[in-house]
Amino acid sequence: VYHPNLPEAAKDMQAISTFLMENGVSEVVTGAVNDDGLQAEVGKRKLDMVIALGGDGTMLRAGHLCAINDLPLLGINLGHFGFLTELDRTKWPEMLPRLFSGEFRIEERSMLRAEQIHQGKIKATWDVINDVVVCRGSIVRPIHLNAYVDHHLLASYVADGLIVATPTGSTAYALAVGGPILAPELHTNIIVPVAPHLSPDQAVVLPGDACVEIEVLNHHQAVLSIDGQTPVLLDPGDIVTATGSPYHLHFVRFKDPSYFYSHITRFMEHNPATNGDE
Repeated sequence: VYHPNLPEAAKDMQAISTFLMENGVSEVVTGAVNDDGLQAEVGKRKLDMVIALGGDGTMLRAGHLCAINDLPLLGINLGHFGFLTELDRTKWPEMLPRLFSGEFRIEERSMLRAEQIHQGKIKATWDVINDVVVCRGSIVRPIHLNAYVDHHLLASYVADGLIVATPTGSTAYALAVGGPILAPELHTNIIVPVAPHLSPDQAVVLPGDACVEIEVLNHHQAVLSIDGQTPVLLDPGDIVTATGSPYHLHFVRFKDPSYFYSHITRFMEHNPATNGDE
């Protein structure tokens, strides 16, 4: 699968498809990562893995597809950031043969399941790779939220928002607002406030199966964003829940597990996002 707006992606996709077929793969299914028809095909066919060409946005979209179909995901970076990807664009010819010799490992990432509860009924459900964010909308004014953990009040917040993030998401928006970096193999989640005003400002680390409930108390606009996608409007009294998802995301890794620490240091010293991100 590939990012549809990257001109080089289709060319690379064809080259990789040809390589795979020449090395004994019986069938290769290709298409844009946001194509509904491709997503349906992946769900119907007995596939072995997904290769995603793009940046971290492409990886998140492909990750949702892989998690629900229990498929491992290998990312090849064609974007600027590519923190979740495994290979640079120039490296795949020398690294992909390792798939056939078994010289790789599978890295499991935990996920969240989020629900929007409106007037006591579940209105929508999502499985989440990075984060669940409840935040202010277009009105530049803090919102009032209550946060509960396993039905016990943790804190009341007056803030721009509240983030519930997985270890994968701990290096995304949660990191930008001062949250801790979690090792990817942990089965924990974190709550991080965004610009709290006279409210608790510390991040809280929770077990992966803890249930977080965020109650919207204010009467001006609040929104919910899942993995940075299009915001969903929330009404006063709505509750957003986040707990462990039954799904997991599995990345194909060629590197040693210690790669994560040097990887994060390199990205923090030379942030590729300053040049844009795909």
